[in-house]
Amino acid sequence: MKTIKLALMISLCGTLTQLSAQTISTETDRFSTKNFRTWSIGAHGGVLTPYTIFRGAGNDYETPTENWGYGGYIKKQIIPAFGLQADFLAGHVEGIRQWDAVTSSYIANSSFKSHIEWSAALTANLTIANFSMNKENGYFSPYLKAGAGYMSSNAEVTNAPGSRGYSENWFVPVGAGFKIGIAKGVNLDFGYDVNFVKAADFDGLNSGRYDNFSYGHAGLEFAIGNSNNPQLIHYSPIADLRKRTAAESEELRRALSTAEQNAARDREQYAKDMGDDDGDGVANKFDKCPNTPSGTVIDGSGCPMTGPREIVREKIVVTEADRKIVDEAIKNLEFDLGKATIRSTSYATLNRVAQLLVDKNFSLKLAGHTDNTGSMALNMRLSKERAESVKAYLVSQGANASRIEATGYGPTQPIASNKTAEGRQKNRRVEFTLY
Repeated sequence: MKTIKLALMISLCGTLTQLSAQTISTETDRFSTKNFRTWSIGAHGGVLTPYTIFRGAGNDYETPTENWGYGGYIKKQIIPAFGLQADFLAGHVEGIRQWDAVTSSYIANSSFKSHIEWSAALTANLTIANFSMNKENGYFSPYLKAGAGYMSSNAEVTNAPGSRGYSENWFVPVGAGFKIGIAKGVNLDFGYDVNFVKAADFDGLNSGRYDNFSYGHAGLEFAIGNSNNPQLIHYSPIADLRKRTAAESEELRRALSTAEQNAARDREQYAKDMGDDDGDGVANKFDKCPNTPSGTVIDGSGCPMTGPREIVREKIVVTEADRKIVDEAIKNLEFDLGKATIRSTSYATLNRVAQLLVDKNFSLKLAGHTDNTGSMALNMRLSKERAESVKAYLVSQGANASRIEATGYGPTQPIASNKTAEGRQKNRRVEFTLY
């Protein structure tokens, strides 16, 4: 028996020590126990009686007698809804008027008293709910508990047959209760436990069925750890979720407001960049000489021409070879996704178009087009910017800006159906027209 008692106590201590080293949080969890107090100790006192809600008055003795009991526990809260605790209990269980099966009557002046010298149990504690909708740390927590334990008891029988004497047995405690927080880290603990003893003669009479007794108690629980941290058992996930949701909604509103401000700023900047304040035919974004006087002859960058102006032009003849150069440039023209930035793979064929414009003094119309994906405003802007981007590149290679017209039509002039991926790809284009 001493070996069994020692093994039980070592098992309880080992289990609780192992739990102290565990953490339920991971890198991706939003909830962590590190900011809570998870260990606590408690002490309680109450009434022990052989009368229980499961057996009522149908015990081996007609009349239960109430006696004082006392105990305590050490608890580790694993998560808000679940914890393990080591329980300890002592006291007396007493009843009078033993049932005599031979005469089918109760024996007058008979009684028993079982002394619970000590008991130890490991119980699982399930917190049913934390009734707090607005505070993430509530103050009322009902719970259920169940476990297994071992006890040492000694039954004394008076004026009745049967006497068990000193014995040790396993028992199963189950119970319910609730805790009320009265201060940070201090709780009132009210509970009712029924203990099922694995012995038919716990009360000194072997009636052939296991005995049980109940324990109604009240006590205090004290959290252990940093006094600035709340107790994990009072954590309310519902209230915390409401708090987090409100914070995320506020952050989303701020992000949307910022996005709207950025969009308005971009629209204003686009209008400024694509405008032509000096009316020289070169957009502000690409005009290296702003505020050019009206009537000034300019080069491709918007600056006044320094050389002689060509007045007489020969008749413009566009050959098949010229068109082939332009067609190759169109087929090879690529932009970054959703932007007007020309990819470097398109430079070679665009260079040939620029050289053609310089050599033959051609004029060129650039027409940007998109599919119907996205808003009309976005597509009109993108098509215009892409046409202007091609113009700017050709000008940078020596072409005359005044002979290049850049226009954006957005999705208004499709050449294929926008209902298919192939059709939408064909509609995303920049057309070159030599004249």
